[in-house]
Amino acid sequence: MQTSKTFKILFRLIKARKKSNGAPIYVRITVNGNRTEFSTNLFYPIEEWDSKIGRAIGRTSKARTLNDELDTIKVDLKESFKELAREGRFITAQTVKARYQGTDHSNETLLGLSKYHYDKNKIKLAKGTLKNYKTTEVYLKDFVKKQYKASDLPLEHIQYSFVVDFELFLQDSNNHLSKTQPLKNNGIMKHIERLNKLMSFAEKLGWISKHPFEKYELSYTKFKNGFLTEQQLERFESEELNEPKLNRVRDIFVFCCYTGLSYIDVNYLPVII
Repeated sequence: MQTSKTFKILFRLIKARKKSNGAPIYVRITVNGNRTEFSTNLFYPIEEWDSKIGRAIGRTSKARTLNDELDTIKVDLKESFKELAREGRFITAQTVKARYQGTDHSNETLLGLSKYHYDKNKIKLAKGTLKNYKTTEVYLKDFVKKQYKASDLPLEHIQYSFVVDFELFLQDSNNHLSKTQPLKNNGIMKHIERLNKLMSFAEKLGWISKHPFEKYELSYTKFKNGFLTEQQLERFESEELNEPKLNRVRDIFVFCCYTGLSYIDVNYLPVII
């Protein structure tokens, strides 16, 4: 669970927006030094407001009613904070506000986006591609847990710095899922590319206003593919293998070499396969 050093609630009377029924009261939420505020839709006379304690002055019926309403808002905000903490969510002033106002959505988080993308594309994408997205999701879960001490992050927190830190996380062999087959540069780039596609999907859905990969460049290592010489192919073609299955695989490979067909194309030829 992600912990916060500070969580403060302050009620402010905005004198500059005074109306006939008084000035509007805003509530300011501060989490770890970052803050946001919004209107409580309550108004009160300026001369009857104590700005130091953020409460109505006196014990009149009107003052008690207002202070009770402010106490209720404060209690509800604290409960919103506690709910996010229990869920292991990354807590900001904005996420507390969204939870209180009921505008936060479970999908509009990093892992919520991953699940939504999987559900919407499980028929369209190949099984291998879906499996790769799931592997990227595992790395994202581990990264969020270690970097932010949280089980998930709101999409608004996925910025350029997140991408850079995620790349550094993937470069550390201690974080690799397989110790016998550690990630190399191109494998790392593939995971970041899939994150890029997830964020593009979120942008199309209108879940984010700015794409975090705007200034990021994928950097793949280029390899020069080798090839068989004519003599090597002839030797491979005439080699006697002990198992019929291996002979069939070899024959298909040789057929591909002579015809220029890819394996996936040959796979559609039932007579050969």
